[in-house]
Amino acid sequence: MKQGAIFDMDGLLTDTERFYSQSWRTTARFFGQDWVKDFDKFVAGTNGEKMLEVIHTHFPDVDARAFMEFCIGNQKRLVRDELREMPGATDIVRFFRERGVKTAVASSSSLDAIRDNLSRLGMLELFDAVTSGQEVAPGHEKPAPDIFLLAAERIGVAPGDCYVFEDGINGCLAGIAAGCATVMIPDLFRPTDELQQKCAGIYGSLTAARDAIAQGLL
Repeated sequence: MKQGAIFDMDGLLTDTERFYSQSWRTTARFFGQDWVKDFDKFVAGTNGEKMLEVIHTHFPDVDARAFMEFCIGNQKRLVRDELREMPGATDIVRFFRERGVKTAVASSSSLDAIRDNLSRLGMLELFDAVTSGQEVAPGHEKPAPDIFLLAAERIGVAPGDCYVFEDGINGCLAGIAAGCATVMIPDLFRPTDELQQKCAGIYGSLTAARDAIAQGLL
């Protein structure tokens, strides 16, 4: 068993990725745009300059920053009313802590959003470190490895001795690039052929991943 476990938040610990998906579609309608297939797949897990870049690529006729801010505001309203934990989230984090494994969150969301969401679910105290996408340099957001490298540094564990748990494609690519044992728990997006080959494991739930680790299979 590895000595560090780093978790994404949206769509992995919290059932909030679907809110982003809904909000992007609402935003596109508000800005008078036809929906672009797979946009939400490419934008998931990004933030800051990377998110603006994806928006500009897929919706070149809109003000990307206004588009982003409208979506985030709408998503926050949904989270406020409907926040809930993903199945098995608390259990797997407690599983690691009981075995002396250091735990961290590494999410593209803002630090305030991460702390607020996890506090509301009673999970914040289970993590040794919290890392936000706001803390990495512009242009180095997921799928770049920086956020996971920073999280590993904060818990004092080498990246190669860390698991990364992710639901998104960009997040998985970032975990792989960081040299972590990257485990995909798909939520809204299915694994690509590349992720099928490069992930340490792909499981239908956090509970299934926890069981595999307990059995020495991961």
